[in-house]
Amino acid sequence: MPFHRPIPGDKQPKLISSGIGALAQAENLMQIALVLPCATFIGWLAGAWADSHFHQSWIALAGIVFGGISGLVYVVRLAIAASSDPKNADKPEDDIGKGSDGPDHD
Repeated sequence: MPFHRPIPGDKQPKLISSGIGALAQAENLMQIALVLPCATFIGWLAGAWADSHFHQSWIALAGIVFGGISGLVYVVRLAIAASSDPKNADKPEDDIGKGSDGPDHD
């Protein structure tokens, strides 16, 4: 019977060098800085289009508010993900809360 390697789990491959990891982290932080203004601008554009299409004057303001709130929510989620501890990312979810180094009491 030929030898087959086991299928790897859901673990992400480790980065080859620390330079690549630093670039990936910088890209994440730049994304955090750009998402909020871009979401607000897109909300304003959509609101301005709706203003001209429906002959109203308040929809652009609603678009700015909606874009700002949605951008802020996304930025907070990205910031939380960027600040999470990378040591805990390698642990499988099945082992969470089971204690450590003690005998199993099933």
